[in-house]
Amino acid sequence: MGLVLNILLNVISIYSMALVIYILMSWFPNARETSIGRFLARICEPYLEPFRKIIPTIGMIDISPIVALLVLRFAESGLRQLFVWLM
Repeated sequence: MGLVLNILLNVISIYSMALVIYILMSWFPNARETSIGRFLARICEPYLEPFRKIIPTIGMIDISPIVALLVLRFAESGLRQLFVWLM
């Protein structure tokens, strides 16, 4: 059971890092058009899209990625608590 938890937590951590890198790429011109940018878009945009539909932009600032990262952190915390509860 601990192995499954560690794998899930590592996947969430790696995905969170991919999201942060993808978000930071928006600050640099043409960074998302690179092969890495296109790869990150394929794995990050399906997760970010529902948050963008729910949360409106404030001026030119899109806060939906922040909320998406918070949801991942809550999921990580929930998995840890579930594991503690099951043991």
